[in-house]
Amino acid sequence: MQKIDREASEALANIIRLRRDIRGNNFKSKKIAKKKLEQIIEAGLHAPSVGYSQPWKFVIIEDEAIKNRVYENFEKEYDSSKKHFKDRPIYEQLKLEGIKESPVNIALFYKKSKKKILGQTSQKKMGEYSVVCAIQNMWLMARSLNIGIGWVSILKAKKVKKILDVSDEYKLVGYLCVGYVKEFPKKPELQTLKWNKQKEYKDVVSWRKSKKTKEKK
Repeated sequence: MQKIDREASEALANIIRLRRDIRGNNFKSKKIAKKKLEQIIEAGLHAPSVGYSQPWKFVIIEDEAIKNRVYENFEKEYDSSKKHFKDRPIYEQLKLEGIKESPVNIALFYKKSKKKILGQTSQKKMGEYSVVCAIQNMWLMARSLNIGIGWVSILKAKKVKKILDVSDEYKLVGYLCVGYVKEFPKKPELQTLKWNKQKEYKDVVSWRKSKKTKEKK
C-alpha cells in the first residue's frame, strides 16, 4: 500500500487553503514552460470519474485571435448580466476574467456516452461532475507550481464551442485562464470586497451520528 506521509498531507492542506480564483488584473505575461503546463493537464487526467468514464476533452488555447473572440463573447454576456445586479453597484467594477491577459486558456468539455455508464444511471449529471473534478485537480496542481487559474463562467457555451470548432456532442463545462500572477490574494477577492461572507462550519456541516447502545448492567 502506498502511504502518504504527514508532510505531504500538510502541504496539500496548505495548497487547498491558498488556492484562489485569479482575475485578469493579476496575471503576468510570463510564459508557462511546457513541462509545467503538462503537469497541470496530467493532474486533470488523473481526476476521479464516475464509472471510470473519463468523459473529458481539453482544448489548450494560446492563439490571441481566438482569445479575442472568446473575450467578445464574455463582454456581451457580462453586459447582459448587469441587469441582475442593479442593487449592487460594485458589480460593474469587478474584473471577472483574464481571457486576454493570461498566456494560456483551457476549455474543458464533457462528452456524453452513447451507452450506459456505471454509476450514472440514476444521477445523469455525474459525468459532468467528473469534469469538474478534473478542473479542481488542475487548480490545485497549478497552485502548487505558483501558477494561477481563473474560471470564467460568464460565457455563452454554444458560442465558445463554435469559436473553438468543437462538435455538438461535447458540452462546455469550464473555461480557465492560466498564468503566473503578481500575487496570490491572502483571502478570496469577493470575500475581501464583502460581496459575500465566509460561511461557518456549523452552518453547513451536520452529522448523523450513530445511536449509543446502552450497556447492560
